[in-house]
Amino acid sequence: MQEWPESADTYHVRDPRVMKAVAHPLRVRLLGALRVDGPATATELAAKLGESSGSTSYHLRQLARYGFVEEDPEQRDARERRWRAVHQYTAWSELELGGTSEGREVAGFMRDRQTEVLLANRRSFERDRDSWGPEWIEAAGMSDHLARLTPASITALYARVQELIREMEAVDAADPAAERVMLHLAAFPIRGYDL
Repeated sequence: MQEWPESADTYHVRDPRVMKAVAHPLRVRLLGALRVDGPATATELAAKLGESSGSTSYHLRQLARYGFVEEDPEQRDARERRWRAVHQYTAWSELELGGTSEGREVAGFMRDRQTEVLLANRRSFERDRDSWGPEWIEAAGMSDHLARLTPASITALYARVQELIREMEAVDAADPAAERVMLHLAAFPIRGYDL
């Protein structure tokens, strides 16, 4: 993953051991659910993800240990332990993590997870497309571009895209037609068509 510029809403992971803590099939799903749907208890997350509350509770504590989640200070009830994501995004440097086989493995797992989420988002939209209305049906989708760029230009592109996303969020903040949208951006060099 291209590392986003430093910001308060992004957890920049530089240690393969920390990345390994989140690169667990259930933990990455727990973190994703908290980021998308907001604070929840281990029991609520267990029901949503089809897991036991003991398992979700354990993995939430592990995510907390490494700074990915925390107890929600705005607890609805003192008897329940609600969790929330600390950051909206996780970023890492492929070069930093790629220095060890463990780092390459966890970064690869996270890239695979991002691809799984992209496919799940697309399938969900296709399944429910008629419920979205014509404006969303027209706006949603994917495209691909083949460009000749340098690594520096790709880094600049990621930064500009992030700025543009934040700008559009600010423009649409009060618009009742605004929905949460999962955006994916990927860039990989190729030497030829190999599909």
